[in-house]
Formats: sequence, structure tokens, C-alpha cells
Amino acid sequence: MTDFHGVFPYLVSPVDADGAVRTNVLAKLCDDLIGAGVHGLTPLGSTGEFAYLNAAQRAAVVQATIEAAKGRVPVVAGVASTSTADAVAQARAYQKCGADGILAILEAYFPLADAQVESYFRSIADAVDIPVVIYTNPQFQRSDLTLDTIARLAEHPRIGYIKDASTNTGRLLSIMNRCGDALRVFSASAHIPAAVMLIGGLGWMAGPACIIPRQSVALYDLCKAGRWDEAIVLQRRLWRINEAFARFNLAACIKAGLAIQGYDVGDPVPPQAPLTADARKVVEAALRELD
Repeated sequence: MTDFHGVFPYLVSPVDADGAVRTNVLAKLCDDLIGAGVHGLTPLGSTGEFAYLNAAQRAAVVQATIEAAKGRVPVVAGVASTSTADAVAQARAYQKCGADGILAILEAYFPLADAQVESYFRSIADAVDIPVVIYTNPQFQRSDLTLDTIARLAEHPRIGYIKDASTNTGRLLSIMNRCGDALRVFSASAHIPAAVMLIGGLGWMAGPACIIPRQSVALYDLCKAGRWDEAIVLQRRLWRINEAFARFNLAACIKAGLAIQGYDVGDPVPPQAPLTADARKVVEAALRELD
């Protein structure tokens, strides 16, 4: 299995008012992130607004990311749907495009029993020949992954990772204790990455890494080296970005941060709204403090 580890920014999806994906902007962002030392790229994560894009837009975002990466870092593409068949079709298409892995996300309108949740993720993993990262975020998802379901999914030969955005670090430790090396854990922006690394995490997949890539990589390197005192000092400095990310709309916050840094990524896809002037000042202040 491909070894995923380190910092994987959740990429924004730059979309024009007419719906066209700004592939040149996305390519420049990907190139700069790789230059900053990130270990992988994740198009169509939460910050990528997957729920607001149509199939053609999602495919364009994934294709542009793969072309920009040029094999320098792995690309783990987000797959999300309320329908198992649609999710399977997305996963197969992204593998065919050259994705190195799949981030499997469950959308649900009606609540689902554990067996149906498990079947959804298992079907995606059965459909591809590349590693699958299962994703859970109880804040946004109507059907969560229970510990028992996670443990059963960890037995699948292609499900080797989980990104858990529950905000419950104790839950991460429970997953690690149950699954061991069969399922390795990525932190989310909802957790404190240094704390997750301390208990055995292997990195983080999160939107804030788009706007603070060098600092995120520096934090990862300190954690990997066991320089925990220095890591915690840096983590405390970086946490203002995470606080802003949690306070405002996900895509709006990161798109505003990137715009401040000179990337013409556009506004969030309606009916989402861009940050207000006051909210943008909060992001500007946090970034200024880190420069």
C-alpha cells in the first residue's frame, strides 16, 4: 500500500461565477504547496466544497490537481455521494485519471444503519486498486462511523487510513487501540495536530494547511523528530488559524486567506457567502501574526 503521511492540504476549488473551474489558479496553488514541502494533496475535501459542485466540476478539479502534482506527491481525491453507485463511479473515474488514493466521504439525507454505512465504504474500496482513506465528521454527516464499523472496515485490504474530524481526541486513541497498524490516523483541523501526532497519528488532512503550508510542514517535522517542546510552541502559534477556520464557513475562510496571499480563487459557491469585511480582518490578522 502507498505510504501516505504528513501534511495533506484540503485544496479549495476555484470556480468562476459562470461555473468554470480556474484550473490555472489551482495548478499554481498546487505547485506552490509542493514547493512548500507538503506531503500530498487532497482535492474535494470539505474545503473543496464537494457538496456544491457538479460532476464535471469535480472531475476538472481532480484532473487539474493530478496534472499539477506531476507525480511529485500523492493525490488523494475526495469521493462523496448519497448513492453508493455514484460514489463507486467517482472512485473508478478518479483512479483512471491517475489519483493515488481515495478519500471516501458519506453524504446522507436519511439516517443509515451501521450495516449500510459499512457497505458504502466497503463498496468504494472494492471498486478500486488504490488506497482508501475513510472520513468521518459527525458535525456535518447524518450517519457517523461507529468504532465497531471502523474496526471492521480496517480489515479491508485497501482501507488503511482514517481521517476523523469528530473533535474527540479520545476517540482517535480508541481507534488506534482497536485497529493498530491496520488503520492509521490523520488529524483534522478540528483536532490539535501535535496532540494527534503525540498519540500516534501520522499527519493531518486539513484546509488550514493551504494557507500555512510551510508552518504546517515545520510542525510535522518537529513532531516526527520528537522535539515536543518546540512543537507545542509552534502549535500554539498556529492555532489562531484553526480557530478562524472553526469560526467561519470552511471554504470562505480558506479562500479569503488565499486571496489575501494573492491567489485568485474566487468566492465560495452559492448559496454560501464570502467572508464579511470584519471576518476577513480576523483571517488577515492571524496570517500577519504568522508571517
